[in-house]
Amino acid sequence: MRSFVKKILSAPKTDTEKLLFEASKFPRFQKHEFIFREMKFVVTDFISVAWQLKEFFDDGRMNFNSDSETPVIYDCGANVGVSVLYYKKLYPKSIIKAFEPDPEIYKCLKSNLIENSIFDIQLFDMAVWNSNNGVSFGSEGADGGSVFFKKNKITLPSVRLKELFEKEERIDLLKMDIEGAELEVLLDCKAELKKIKFLFVEYHSWIHNDQELDVLLKMLTDNGFRYYIHSIGEILKQPFIEQGFTNKMDVQLDIHAININA
Repeated sequence: MRSFVKKILSAPKTDTEKLLFEASKFPRFQKHEFIFREMKFVVTDFISVAWQLKEFFDDGRMNFNSDSETPVIYDCGANVGVSVLYYKKLYPKSIIKAFEPDPEIYKCLKSNLIENSIFDIQLFDMAVWNSNNGVSFGSEGADGGSVFFKKNKITLPSVRLKELFEKEERIDLLKMDIEGAELEVLLDCKAELKKIKFLFVEYHSWIHNDQELDVLLKMLTDNGFRYYIHSIGEILKQPFIEQGFTNKMDVQLDIHAININA
């Protein structure tokens, strides 16, 4: 990542490099409007959304194959809608249920979909959780808000994801980027995971909580998934010395899993 940033700061050439260069100069956590590849965006944090655009539209890291024109997609942690716009370009008739609990980011999500003429989406301004009783949520101002973020705490409505999954015959893709709450939610949904073909989860290990990556991976294996793991966290040059002191998380991973039986 550092080499890429150095490259774009020295000589931005592509539209994505130009966007990242512009975003790197813009103050964090401030509202901003911009256009990228004819898509209109209003965002709460320019640089985090610029990186999302690179990851989705340039790298295609969430690309998947479906034999259906109407794949069912659950987008848990939709943020300002980059992922939704990508899925709609990939599969225009896809059936998408998108969840974003942060009130300010949800406003951006809704506005961005309207501005880009996307109307056939089910939007939920709620947190996915293991109950319908609401949850304490900390807003970070960008893409890092979560039940574990200790600042700007508010109580938000929640939806029990398991109950929605029970109504589905098949789920083509589940994207889960909910900043540390993923294991609790997936454990509650364990009996329904067999319905999912492609599963993406961003795993977070907060330094003050138990490390439970083994629990998550065993659950995936038990439900017929094969997985690919990519580290996106901070790389420690001296883990014995640095671990637990340089970040709020000591492990942060992208996990792409394919259900070989679905």
